[in-house]
Amino acid sequence: MSRPDIRQAILDRAVETPYPDGTPGRFLDLTAVASLAREYGLPPRQVEQAALEASVCPLRYARNLRAFSLAEQAKLLAATAALVGLGGLGGGLLETLVRSGVGTVRGADGDVFEESNLNRQLLSDVAALGVAKASRAAARAAAVNPSVDFTAHTGFLDAAGMSAFLDGADVAVDALGGLVDRPALAAAARERHIPLVTAAVAGYTVIVATVLPGDPSPVELLAGGTAGPSAEEVLGCPSPAVMAASALQGTEVVRLLAGRKPALAGKALVIDLEAMRFDTISFTAPR
Repeated sequence: MSRPDIRQAILDRAVETPYPDGTPGRFLDLTAVASLAREYGLPPRQVEQAALEASVCPLRYARNLRAFSLAEQAKLLAATAALVGLGGLGGGLLETLVRSGVGTVRGADGDVFEESNLNRQLLSDVAALGVAKASRAAARAAAVNPSVDFTAHTGFLDAAGMSAFLDGADVAVDALGGLVDRPALAAAARERHIPLVTAAVAGYTVIVATVLPGDPSPVELLAGGTAGPSAEEVLGCPSPAVMAASALQGTEVVRLLAGRKPALAGKALVIDLEAMRFDTISFTAPR
Protein backbone atom coordinates (compact mmCIF):
# COMPACT_ATOMS: atom_id res chain seq x y z
CA MET A 1 0.00 0.00 0.00
CA SER A 2 1.10 3.57 -0.67
CA ARG A 3 2.02 6.27 1.81
CA PRO A 4 -1.36 8.05 1.41
CA ASP A 5 -3.08 4.78 2.30
CA ILE A 6 -1.31 4.48 5.64
CA ARG A 7 -1.84 8.17 6.34
CA GLN A 8 -5.58 7.70 6.05
CA ALA A 9 -5.45 4.54 8.16
CA ILE A 10 -3.56 6.45 10.85
CA LEU A 11 -6.10 9.28 10.79
CA ASP A 12 -8.94 6.77 11.04
CA ARG A 13 -7.44 5.12 14.13
CA ALA A 14 -6.17 8.25 15.85
CA VAL A 15 -7.94 9.24 19.04
CA GLU A 16 -8.68 12.89 19.67
CA THR A 17 -7.91 13.81 23.25
CA PRO A 18 -6.06 16.66 24.97
CA TYR A 19 -2.34 16.65 25.69
CA PRO A 20 -1.53 16.63 29.42
CA ASP A 21 -1.54 20.46 29.40
CA GLY A 22 -5.02 20.62 27.84
CA THR A 23 -3.88 21.38 24.27
CA PRO A 24 -6.05 19.48 21.74
CA GLY A 25 -4.27 16.57 20.13
CA ARG A 26 -4.60 13.39 18.09
CA PHE A 27 -2.84 10.25 19.28
CA LEU A 28 -2.00 6.75 18.10
CA ASP A 29 -1.54 4.20 20.87
CA LEU A 30 0.81 1.20 20.99
CA THR A 31 -1.86 -1.25 19.90
CA ALA A 32 -2.70 0.79 16.82
CA VAL A 33 1.00 1.23 15.93
CA ALA A 34 1.63 -2.51 16.19
CA SER A 35 -1.51 -3.34 14.21
CA LEU A 36 -0.65 -0.93 11.38
CA ALA A 37 2.92 -2.22 11.28
CA ARG A 38 1.61 -5.76 10.73
CA GLU A 39 -0.97 -4.71 8.15
CA TYR A 40 1.46 -2.64 6.08
CA GLY A 41 4.53 -4.79 6.61
CA LEU A 42 6.45 -1.87 8.08
CA PRO A 43 8.68 -1.46 11.13
CA PRO A 44 6.75 0.25 13.95
CA ARG A 45 9.20 3.15 13.73
CA GLN A 46 8.03 3.94 10.19
CA VAL A 47 4.41 3.85 11.30
CA GLU A 48 5.22 6.37 14.04
CA GLN A 49 7.06 8.55 11.52
CA ALA A 50 4.05 8.49 9.20
CA ALA A 51 1.82 9.40 12.13
CA LEU A 52 3.95 12.40 13.01
CA GLU A 53 3.91 13.52 9.37
CA ALA A 54 0.11 13.45 9.65
CA SER A 55 0.27 15.56 12.85
CA VAL A 56 -0.72 12.55 14.94
CA CYS A 57 1.44 11.96 17.99
CA PRO A 58 2.27 8.39 19.05
CA LEU A 59 0.80 8.27 22.55
CA ARG A 60 4.08 7.10 24.08
CA TYR A 61 5.59 10.53 23.22
CA ALA A 62 2.71 12.66 24.54
CA ARG A 63 4.72 13.80 27.56
CA ASN A 64 7.44 15.09 25.24
CA LEU A 65 5.14 18.00 24.40
CA ARG A 66 6.89 21.35 24.89
CA ALA A 67 10.24 19.55 25.00
CA PHE A 68 9.97 18.58 21.31
CA SER A 69 7.67 19.59 18.49
CA LEU A 70 6.12 16.88 16.33
CA ALA A 71 8.67 17.71 13.64
CA GLU A 72 11.53 17.32 16.13
CA GLN A 73 10.08 14.04 17.35
CA ALA A 74 10.07 12.86 13.73
CA LYS A 75 13.76 13.85 13.46
CA LEU A 76 14.53 11.75 16.52
CA LEU A 77 12.84 8.72 14.97
CA ALA A 78 14.88 9.22 11.79
CA ALA A 79 18.19 9.61 13.66
CA THR A 80 20.97 7.15 14.44
CA ALA A 81 23.05 7.22 17.64
CA ALA A 82 26.20 5.12 18.10
CA LEU A 83 26.65 4.38 21.80
CA VAL A 84 30.03 2.97 22.86
CA GLY A 85 29.84 1.49 26.36
CA LEU A 86 26.78 -0.06 28.01
CA GLY A 87 27.76 0.07 31.66
CA GLY A 88 27.06 2.89 34.11
CA LEU A 89 26.85 5.79 31.70
CA GLY A 90 25.68 3.62 28.81
CA GLY A 91 22.77 2.03 30.67
CA GLY A 92 21.34 5.42 31.60
CA LEU A 93 21.94 6.75 28.10
CA LEU A 94 20.22 3.77 26.51
CA GLU A 95 17.19 4.42 28.69
CA THR A 96 17.09 8.08 27.63
CA LEU A 97 17.54 7.33 23.93
CA VAL A 98 14.89 4.61 23.62
CA ARG A 99 12.35 6.46 25.77
CA SER A 100 12.92 9.67 23.79
CA GLY A 101 12.28 7.83 20.53
CA VAL A 102 15.70 7.88 18.86
CA GLY A 103 14.85 5.57 15.98
CA THR A 104 18.14 3.72 15.50
CA VAL A 105 20.58 3.01 18.31
CA ARG A 106 23.77 0.98 18.03
CA GLY A 107 25.29 -0.19 21.30
CA ALA A 108 28.74 -1.73 21.73
CA ASP A 109 30.29 -3.36 24.78
CA GLY A 110 32.35 -6.54 25.09
CA ASP A 111 31.97 -6.85 28.86
CA VAL A 112 29.65 -8.92 31.06
CA PHE A 113 27.95 -7.76 34.25
CA GLU A 114 29.70 -8.46 37.54
CA GLU A 115 28.72 -7.86 41.14
CA SER A 116 30.65 -4.60 41.48
CA ASN A 117 28.41 -3.10 38.76
CA LEU A 118 25.28 -3.36 40.89
CA ASN A 119 25.84 -0.06 42.72
CA ARG A 120 25.31 2.08 39.61
CA GLN A 121 24.70 0.28 36.31
CA LEU A 122 21.04 0.54 35.34
CA LEU A 123 21.04 -2.57 33.14
CA SER A 124 22.53 -4.76 35.88
CA ASP A 125 20.72 -6.79 38.48
CA VAL A 126 21.44 -10.06 40.29
CA ALA A 127 19.96 -12.12 37.46
CA ALA A 128 22.23 -10.37 34.92
CA LEU A 129 25.53 -11.33 36.55
CA GLY A 130 27.71 -13.00 33.91
CA VAL A 131 25.41 -11.84 31.09
CA ALA A 132 26.80 -9.81 28.19
CA LYS A 133 26.00 -6.12 28.62
CA ALA A 134 25.17 -5.73 24.93
CA SER A 135 22.66 -8.60 25.09
CA ARG A 136 20.97 -7.14 28.16
CA ALA A 137 20.83 -3.75 26.43
CA ALA A 138 19.10 -5.27 23.41
CA ALA A 139 16.48 -6.90 25.62
CA ARG A 140 15.90 -3.67 27.53
CA ALA A 141 15.53 -1.58 24.37
CA ALA A 142 12.98 -4.02 22.93
CA ALA A 143 11.02 -4.08 26.18
CA VAL A 144 10.87 -0.29 26.57
CA ASN A 145 10.33 0.82 22.97
CA PRO A 146 9.83 -1.75 20.19
CA SER A 147 9.80 1.09 17.66
CA VAL A 148 13.52 1.64 18.23
CA ASP A 149 15.87 -0.35 16.01
CA PHE A 150 18.62 -1.40 18.44
CA THR A 151 21.70 -3.23 17.17
CA ALA A 152 23.98 -4.83 19.75
CA HIS A 153 27.71 -5.28 19.17
CA THR A 154 29.00 -7.81 21.71
CA GLY A 155 32.71 -7.04 21.59
CA PHE A 156 35.34 -4.46 22.37
CA LEU A 157 36.12 -1.98 19.59
CA ASP A 158 39.62 -1.11 18.47
CA ALA A 159 40.35 2.09 16.54
CA ALA A 160 39.30 0.58 13.19
CA GLY A 161 36.24 -0.98 14.78
CA MET A 162 35.16 2.34 16.26
CA SER A 163 35.38 4.01 12.86
CA ALA A 164 33.26 1.28 11.29
CA PHE A 165 30.80 1.39 14.18
CA LEU A 166 30.23 5.13 13.63
CA ASP A 167 29.63 4.78 9.89
CA GLY A 168 26.28 6.38 9.04
CA ALA A 169 25.61 7.56 12.60
CA ASP A 170 24.45 11.09 13.34
CA VAL A 171 26.22 11.30 16.71
CA ALA A 172 28.86 9.35 18.61
CA VAL A 173 28.17 8.81 22.30
CA ASP A 174 31.12 8.12 24.59
CA ALA A 175 30.05 6.02 27.57
CA LEU A 176 33.45 4.43 28.09
CA GLY A 177 35.29 4.18 31.38
CA GLY A 178 38.82 5.42 32.01
CA LEU A 179 40.91 7.21 29.39
CA VAL A 180 42.56 4.45 27.39
CA ASP A 181 39.96 4.01 24.61
CA ARG A 182 38.38 7.45 24.55
CA PRO A 183 40.94 9.18 22.29
CA ALA A 184 40.35 6.54 19.60
CA LEU A 185 36.61 7.18 19.74
CA ALA A 186 37.16 10.94 19.53
CA ALA A 187 39.41 10.40 16.51
CA ALA A 188 36.82 8.15 14.84
CA ALA A 189 34.08 10.77 15.35
CA ARG A 190 36.35 13.42 13.86
CA GLU A 191 37.09 11.13 10.90
CA ARG A 192 33.36 10.59 10.34
CA HIS A 193 32.62 14.34 10.75
CA ILE A 194 30.00 13.76 13.42
CA PRO A 195 29.63 15.29 16.89
CA LEU A 196 30.78 13.39 19.96
CA VAL A 197 29.06 13.67 23.33
CA THR A 198 31.28 12.51 26.16
CA ALA A 199 31.12 12.27 29.94
CA ALA A 200 33.20 11.00 32.82
CA VAL A 201 32.72 10.40 36.53
CA ALA A 202 35.27 10.30 39.34
CA GLY A 203 33.73 10.18 42.79
CA TYR A 204 31.21 13.00 42.96
CA THR A 205 32.88 14.93 40.14
CA VAL A 206 31.15 14.84 36.75
CA ILE A 207 32.40 16.14 33.40
CA VAL A 208 30.13 16.38 30.33
CA ALA A 209 31.12 17.87 26.97
CA THR A 210 30.02 18.01 23.34
CA VAL A 211 32.76 17.92 20.72
CA LEU A 212 31.85 19.18 17.26
CA PRO A 213 33.90 17.96 14.27
CA GLY A 214 37.29 19.63 14.30
CA ASP A 215 37.10 20.82 17.90
CA PRO A 216 39.42 19.50 20.64
CA SER A 217 38.07 16.90 23.02
CA PRO A 218 38.58 17.38 26.78
CA VAL A 219 39.36 13.65 26.92
CA GLU A 220 42.32 14.11 24.58
CA LEU A 221 43.61 16.96 26.73
CA LEU A 222 43.39 14.76 29.84
CA ALA A 223 44.75 11.57 28.31
CA GLY A 224 48.43 12.40 28.53
CA GLY A 225 49.04 9.75 31.15
CA THR A 226 46.99 6.57 31.12
CA ALA A 227 49.27 4.37 33.21
CA GLY A 228 48.03 3.21 36.59
CA PRO A 229 44.48 3.29 37.97
CA SER A 230 42.04 5.82 36.52
CA ALA A 231 40.49 8.60 38.58
CA GLU A 232 37.17 6.75 38.65
CA GLU A 233 38.92 3.66 40.04
CA VAL A 234 40.61 5.71 42.75
CA LEU A 235 37.62 7.89 43.69
CA GLY A 236 34.80 5.47 42.89
CA CYS A 237 31.62 5.70 40.83
CA PRO A 238 28.66 6.43 43.14
CA SER A 239 25.25 6.00 41.62
CA PRO A 240 24.06 9.65 41.94
CA ALA A 241 27.08 10.92 39.99
CA VAL A 242 26.73 8.29 37.27
CA MET A 243 23.00 8.92 36.86
CA ALA A 244 23.52 12.69 36.75
CA ALA A 245 26.26 12.37 34.13
CA SER A 246 24.21 10.08 31.89
CA ALA A 247 21.15 12.35 32.18
CA LEU A 248 23.12 15.45 31.18
CA GLN A 249 24.89 13.58 28.41
CA GLY A 250 21.59 12.20 27.13
CA THR A 251 20.12 15.70 27.09
CA GLU A 252 22.87 16.87 24.73
CA VAL A 253 22.52 13.82 22.48
CA VAL A 254 18.77 14.25 22.10
CA ARG A 255 19.11 17.99 21.48
CA LEU A 256 21.56 17.28 18.67
CA LEU A 257 19.42 14.60 17.08
CA ALA A 258 16.31 16.81 17.24
CA GLY A 259 18.20 19.39 15.18
CA ARG A 260 18.91 21.85 17.96
CA LYS A 261 22.17 23.58 18.79
CA PRO A 262 24.01 21.75 21.58
CA ALA A 263 24.42 23.65 24.82
CA LEU A 264 27.93 22.32 25.48
CA ALA A 265 29.59 22.66 22.06
CA GLY A 266 33.25 23.44 22.67
CA LYS A 267 32.66 23.42 26.41
CA ALA A 268 32.86 21.08 29.36
CA LEU A 269 30.36 21.20 32.20
CA VAL A 270 32.23 20.32 35.39
CA ILE A 271 30.10 19.45 38.41
CA ASP A 272 31.03 18.86 42.03
CA LEU A 273 27.96 17.11 43.41
CA GLU A 274 29.20 17.20 46.99
CA ALA A 275 29.34 21.00 46.90
CA MET A 276 26.54 21.26 44.30
CA ARG A 277 28.82 23.49 42.24
CA PHE A 278 28.44 23.73 38.47
CA ASP A 279 31.15 25.33 36.29
CA THR A 280 31.57 25.56 32.52
CA ILE A 281 35.00 25.53 30.88
CA SER A 282 35.42 26.61 27.26
CA PHE A 283 37.81 24.71 24.99
CA THR A 284 37.24 26.76 21.84
CA ALA A 285 36.71 30.39 20.88
CA PRO A 286 33.04 31.51 20.85
CA ARG A 287 31.28 30.68 17.57
